[in-house]
Amino acid sequence: MLRVFILIFLFISNNLIAEENTMILKLKDGDVKIELFPDVAPGHVKRITELANAGKYDGVVFHRVIDGFMAQTGDVQFGNTESKDYDLRRAGMGGSDLPDLKAEFNNLPHERGTLSMARSQNPDSANSQFFICFDAAPFLDRQYTVFGKVVSGMDLVDKIKRGDSNNNGAVTDPDKIISFKSE
Repeated sequence: MLRVFILIFLFISNNLIAEENTMILKLKDGDVKIELFPDVAPGHVKRITELANAGKYDGVVFHRVIDGFMAQTGDVQFGNTESKDYDLRRAGMGGSDLPDLKAEFNNLPHERGTLSMARSQNPDSANSQFFICFDAAPFLDRQYTVFGKVVSGMDLVDKIKRGDSNNNGAVTDPDKIISFKSE
């Protein structure tokens, strides 16, 4: 009887932990399920979760999308279409009102479906912006903080409107995040 109780407890605990580290990114074409990696990027996961659950990403555009590479979003300052400060020309230059994060570079590869934090040249400058890789990008490994991965719905990420390849992926009339929340 004790073994059965322990097995049930472990099963329930593992499911709760899995749900705690799962996010739903709602796009125009449907829901994308994302697994977060707090074991390798605890600060980044905490930040993404905090901003997402506060609704800060809702309405934020994918301002830089490069075919065969990645879709970048997360500028809650200038990229939120529902904000008075929305300015597509400045999207990608802002962040949140929270302090920048210390880098948490890890050994997880930048492969198709990887979520990683965007930053400036300063390794400790990630704040709110992130990107989703369309394909493998090994040149980013251990240079940017991987904090999650798409576990279902990558076909929906593939439908995000691409930007101008002659203008560093800048997107006119970009797609946006409908909502981003913990499952």
